[in-house]
Amino acid sequence: MKTMPSMVKPASRRVAVLLTLIMLAILILVARIGWLQFVEGRRLADRMKSQLRDTRILQSPRGTIYDINGRELAISSMRQSLYADPQELSLPPDEAARLLAAIIDVDVDEIRERLSIKGRFVWLRRTLEPEVTQKVRDLIKTKKIHGLHFLEESKRYYPNGPFASQVLGFVGTDDIGLDGVEMVYDKFMHGEISRHVLETDNQGVPILQSVFQSQPRREKSLVLTIDITIQHIVEKTLDKVVAQSKPQGASVILMNPRTGAILAMANRPHYDPNFFYRYSPQEWKNRSLSFVYEPGSTFKTIIAAAALQEGLVTPSETFEDAGEITAGGVTVHNWDSKGHGRVTFADITKYSINTGFIQIGQRLGEERLMRYTRNFGFGQATDISLPGEEYGLLFDPKRMTPSDLASTSIGQGIAVTPLQLLTALAAVANEGVLVKPFIVKEIRNADGTLVTETPVKPVRQVISPATARTLTNLLEKVVAEGGGAKAAVKGYRFVGKTGTAEKLKQGGVGYAEGRYIASFAGYGPAEDPQVVALVVIDDPVGAYYGGEVAAPVFSEIMTQVMWYLNMKQQARETGKHPILPSQSGTRAIASDQTMVPVGRIIVPDLLGQSIRQAGETSNKAGLSFVPIGSGVAVHQSLPPFAVVEPNTEITVTFEPRDGDGS
Repeated sequence: MKTMPSMVKPASRRVAVLLTLIMLAILILVARIGWLQFVEGRRLADRMKSQLRDTRILQSPRGTIYDINGRELAISSMRQSLYADPQELSLPPDEAARLLAAIIDVDVDEIRERLSIKGRFVWLRRTLEPEVTQKVRDLIKTKKIHGLHFLEESKRYYPNGPFASQVLGFVGTDDIGLDGVEMVYDKFMHGEISRHVLETDNQGVPILQSVFQSQPRREKSLVLTIDITIQHIVEKTLDKVVAQSKPQGASVILMNPRTGAILAMANRPHYDPNFFYRYSPQEWKNRSLSFVYEPGSTFKTIIAAAALQEGLVTPSETFEDAGEITAGGVTVHNWDSKGHGRVTFADITKYSINTGFIQIGQRLGEERLMRYTRNFGFGQATDISLPGEEYGLLFDPKRMTPSDLASTSIGQGIAVTPLQLLTALAAVANEGVLVKPFIVKEIRNADGTLVTETPVKPVRQVISPATARTLTNLLEKVVAEGGGAKAAVKGYRFVGKTGTAEKLKQGGVGYAEGRYIASFAGYGPAEDPQVVALVVIDDPVGAYYGGEVAAPVFSEIMTQVMWYLNMKQQARETGKHPILPSQSGTRAIASDQTMVPVGRIIVPDLLGQSIRQAGETSNKAGLSFVPIGSGVAVHQSLPPFAVVEPNTEITVTFEPRDGDGS
């Protein structure tokens, strides 16, 4: 019986120890919970959030550039750029470079060198095409490579290739505009990089709602005054004259004389902005506003305008032409070295007689001549919102010599840009009112709402409407009967002036023997001018007179432009699109082709069609059809309604669309 207490005591002690341990554990647990809650709580909460959130870097696409009719001239799409963290890279630089080189088309040694740096970030290739991106992703997955990552960036595309390249300019790899309107309006169109935090599940997959809340915003877009169909007409005609005459350069500009809106601007040489880095800075230059040259006889229009406005001459007044005239000890001959005896001022203008214009310049005098020259916009920038514009070079009237006055009267000894000359002639077409040229019509938000619109800006009344009409009548005879006959546009009354100027030597001292700049400037129709145009051919091989080289280019361009503008006008008046649906369901050119020039065909609108439909439409129109891709047509190399020769090749790009099964 004495053994019971001895057995109970050890049991009680064990229970006491166990309860003590439990209480101690509870106290430790409470203390730990308190520590985690009150001391470590904020840090752990932030850590949990970081595990359920993912930070994405998003770039907004650069704004689109459209032509006057809403056709895309420059577009952006998001592409993946490949970069590496050399410190994280799970492969030796040699092996990683060998695997990547063939896929991303970068030299092995260059990749190896980049991957061998000590930093944490290095670009390997930017703005990859989707198929290349997928190949890199497959490589990373297959080889289980760590340290290679992607960042989404905006890539610029110019669907019309070199068309209007010096107007559009181009964009660098950091989405910064480097030339043309891309540079001038970069602050409006430039895409922005932003960081967005996405809510994720425990597997790291973004929750749907947060994805939609984190879409990059789109930037503002530009609407240009350029009409891509007219631009196409100009570009193709320029290609022909370059092939035939092999000049050092050429420029063609078309403008609405009433508003100053530039309808087309093309130069040679030019470049493809999709691959701007393959060309020299000289080829990037926009000759239409950076090329300074002596205008020659096209400038005689300004002399005539000033003299008529001042009442110093009438169209019927006669002058004595001996074939040459001496001023300040310098003898100037007519372009054909012939004298015409007694001639009227109307004939002096029609046949571009140097002696007559020098006599008119002498009547004006230095101060008055240079005042009108500046009032017409020479010697100053037009401020057209394009980079690289030159001012030109004019005489100071107080320092002019008699020979300076004589040379200026025939367009020599001064320097102008093609855009300045075009703008001055537009003032004559616009009843004497000089207007500021512009090339950006509107800036719009991504949703299409208007941000700002460029207004028509009259600069000054240079000559009276009556003087402008008189001069128009004189210039019409240049085309109808004089040296500009090859600029005639069948069925229309056009006016204009030829120009053939000696070309300065390199360095600007003296003239280069046998080197000339041929030009033609004109507008029409005479009774209601809709378009003013200038053609400048720099140093052509063979024929070099403006009436022989530049005038035919003017005629070919204007013949097609007038047809196109009339078709647009008919469409506006009837409310009908100038293409009709065919019985097969494809769209084809309207059957009435009476206005189409003989031996030419009209380019149909193929956008939105399948490959089969576009092929049938192209073949019916008489075009050589070249498809690229699959799906529906999103771009065609020839603009709709352009007038081209039969069997011209048209390249059509197709892309898949949602729900498209082709």
